[in-house]
Amino acid sequence: MSDEDGLAVGPDGRPRCAWGDATEDYRAYHDHEWGFPVDDDVRLFEKLVLEGFQSGLSWLTILRKRENFRRAFAGFDYARVAAFGEPDVARLLADAGIVRHRGKIEAAINNAARALELVADEGSLAAYAWSFAPPARERALTLAQLRARTTSPESVRMAKDLKRRGWRFVGPTTVYAFMQAMGLVNDHLTGCHVHARAARAREQYTPPTQ
Repeated sequence: MSDEDGLAVGPDGRPRCAWGDATEDYRAYHDHEWGFPVDDDVRLFEKLVLEGFQSGLSWLTILRKRENFRRAFAGFDYARVAAFGEPDVARLLADAGIVRHRGKIEAAINNAARALELVADEGSLAAYAWSFAPPARERALTLAQLRARTTSPESVRMAKDLKRRGWRFVGPTTVYAFMQAMGLVNDHLTGCHVHARAARAREQYTPPTQ
């Protein structure tokens, strides 16, 4: 295994996507979360918000602050976040445990309100998000294919629709990263020990319709 195929062998002797073997935090996230189907609305909202906060930063930075974000944003209960006001913005800007960026904080609060509207229209965030999921791939992506792919037709459509609905910090690249993480696509590389397990989870998963 080498950087040429994008894989690394960890201390446990298992091959995994090289990024997922860089740190202990990444190993746990890569092996047990990234690429597995999610239909919990709170987790989906959390991921969309955190992907927005990640813009310009590494995901590892956000991952290591995730519990702080959860405490700061009421567990990502979007009904509660939608009710945040200026005192909450000031509180969040003073919270060193998260990323203190006014635009991203205000976007998260705005997006919580938009999430309530979306659920009223579509039944759930899960039903909405999974309506953009492409068919499961028969083959895993190669490293070259993955490096060339930062968006997809589906992420472009979803980002455009979210923006139409008033969401912020939800460009096609952000949405594609959300799709990768939440299992709408399986971008574990060929040879990664998680790929087959994530593929089986996707095959056995029935997306919600409301």
